[in-house]
Amino acid sequence: MDPSSWKFAGQVILEALTLFVLLAGLFGLLIPIFPGLTIMWIGTLVYALVQAANGYMTWVDWTLFTIITLLMIGGNVMDNIIIAKHVRDKNVPWSSILWAFAAGIVVSLFFTPIAGMIAAPAGLFLAEWRRLKDRPTALANTRAWMTGWGWAIAARFGIGVIMIVFWMLWAWL
Repeated sequence: MDPSSWKFAGQVILEALTLFVLLAGLFGLLIPIFPGLTIMWIGTLVYALVQAANGYMTWVDWTLFTIITLLMIGGNVMDNIIIAKHVRDKNVPWSSILWAFAAGIVVSLFFTPIAGMIAAPAGLFLAEWRRLKDRPTALANTRAWMTGWGWAIAARFGIGVIMIVFWMLWAWL
């Protein structure tokens, strides 16, 4: 096999592995505790580094990688904003929202992220029940948290699809 064939085979393998990581990260977004956007970004980072080492990165490629980076950062911040907005629409104070976020983070650190997923809405419910002394309203506010969570997953999935489209433009055009 001549050297150009090896180079072509290496490029195909690199692109196939990168696409696999991107798809794994995308579908991992359906699991709320999985850092799918970050995994997708790491896949494109490795791709960029390998391409740069081989002298294939142009200013357009770096621009697309920068856009992918900004999408990853925005998506990772945006999910908390979406959840907080849904809860704030129910006039839940920031103190209750912070209790919920803190409960999710602390429980995730000491137990598992799945336990943290349960602890966050439970923390909101307890904070609201204590504040309002009204169980149905506390449950309604917790449902708002869960609705925001669902919208956040949908938004992150959409951002993941856009990241894949930008990588495809970068890799295949």
